[in-house]
Amino acid sequence: MRHKTSLQLALPATSANLGPAFDAAALALKLYLKVRATPAAEFSIVAHGRDAQLCAQLENHLILNTYREVLQSECEEITPLALRITNEIPIGKGCGSSAAARLAGIALAVHFSGLPWTDSRIVGEASRREHHPDNAAACWVGGLALARMACENQAQVVRVKPKGKWPLMVAIPGETLSTEEARQVLPAKYSRADAVANVQNSMLLLAAFIEARHDLLAAALNDRFHQPYRASLCPLLPALTKLVGSRGILGVALSGAGPSVLIFLDPKVSPSKVRQAIRSHLRTRHLSAELLESAITHQGARDARDWNRKR
Repeated sequence: MRHKTSLQLALPATSANLGPAFDAAALALKLYLKVRATPAAEFSIVAHGRDAQLCAQLENHLILNTYREVLQSECEEITPLALRITNEIPIGKGCGSSAAARLAGIALAVHFSGLPWTDSRIVGEASRREHHPDNAAACWVGGLALARMACENQAQVVRVKPKGKWPLMVAIPGETLSTEEARQVLPAKYSRADAVANVQNSMLLLAAFIEARHDLLAAALNDRFHQPYRASLCPLLPALTKLVGSRGILGVALSGAGPSVLIFLDPKVSPSKVRQAIRSHLRTRHLSAELLESAITHQGARDARDWNRKR
């Protein structure tokens, strides 16, 4: 059924790959892209928050481009929308900004045209455009999302609720890094030893979240598929890896394709003390980063969509 009412969405940031879980797992973070869309006579955007000027540009806007493309592919009428955007997600820094924007565009197309798409189809459509399913899955369902592509436009997704407390911090450098550039440094083939090590560590990582085993994290985040090759493009990663096991840092992993780094904090240590230690450590290496405290959110974008339907 076609909807003419406005739609509000809150789409969480995501941190994908999680060390060895390359293209297979991601966490939804408590940083959001919030969108309110209302049918209008013409397209318009009012944006606030992080990167507001970029979010307000009508030309080549990822949300609106995705919205139009989905409707065109389904031969549906394109209703002009007035968007109000409040953004907290760093753009181009490995925190799932493009997955959130694409999912927003797909959700708007589904809502305003009445497309009977399932969650699997919505995540699959975003994953096809992203070329991997982990960010889109976590953004849509929340929590720790495990995902694989079942076919071209369908994704199989399982949401896991990590046991215990998992305080997080994201170290964000000033520069951006495109996923395409980060993909180019990866090898075309891996050895059996590398593949086995990543499978083992991925299983250990899942066990750590399910059993609240913080002691497993440092070993479980070891990766041979992408982090060693991207380290030269993401200098925060090797620098922060040296702090693992001390100063309240349980483990670190490249966030998505980088250049940001996801830091797992010891719940018993004050985040302010960890922040101070990280800044001091980076300063000695002539590096700097914005340090954002965060946490895992179990509310995905689909929850906001369902809430709108019930109003």
